[in-house]
Amino acid sequence: MRPSQRMRDLGVVQQDAAILTEPARAFDLPAERDEAERVVDELFAAMDRISQVHPFAKGMGLAAPQIGISRAAAVVQPPGDEPAVVLLNPRITERSDGSDEHYEGCLSFFDVRGLVPRPVKITVETTARTGQTVTTVYERGLARLIHHEIDHLDGLLYTARMRAGAHPIPVELYRQTGQAWAYDES
Repeated sequence: MRPSQRMRDLGVVQQDAAILTEPARAFDLPAERDEAERVVDELFAAMDRISQVHPFAKGMGLAAPQIGISRAAAVVQPPGDEPAVVLLNPRITERSDGSDEHYEGCLSFFDVRGLVPRPVKITVETTARTGQTVTTVYERGLARLIHHEIDHLDGLLYTARMRAGAHPIPVELYRQTGQAWAYDES
C-alpha cells in the first residue's frame, strides 16, 4: 500500500482536496473555547492513529484542514520526549535572516519528500484558549515543523516554498527516513 493511501485510510485529507489550499478560519477565543478544544482533541486522536503506523524521528505535525476541519488549529509533536505544541490562530511575526534547507514530508502527500528552505528561527503569536496572546520563539527543527503547520493553516503546501525548478522526490529515493534533521551546534 502506498504511504499516501495509508494516510488517507487514517483520515488525512490528501493534496487534491480544496480545503488544503484555503486559509483556515480563526477562532474567536475565549468565546469558541469549547470548539477549539474539540478540534485540538480530534487532532491529537488523529496523530495517535498515525503514529501507530509510522515512526517520526523528526517529529510530526498535523493541521486541522488535514483532517477536514477548516479552523486555525494545529498540533506539533517534537521528536523525543518534548511536550506537544498546540497552535491556535498562529501567526509568524518574525523570521531569522539565517535559513537552511532540509527535506520535508507531508501527511497529505506522503509518497514524496521535498527540499524546503526555511528560517532557522521564528517568532510565533498564538491565542490561548483564554483569549490571551502568547508569543514563543522556535528554533531549528521545531521552527521548521511549526512553520510547516502554519503554512497549512494559510492554505500553503511545502511545495510552494521549494526553490524554483526543484521538485519533490519519491519517498523510495529519500535516504533520511528515521533520522533527525542535522543542525550545526554553533
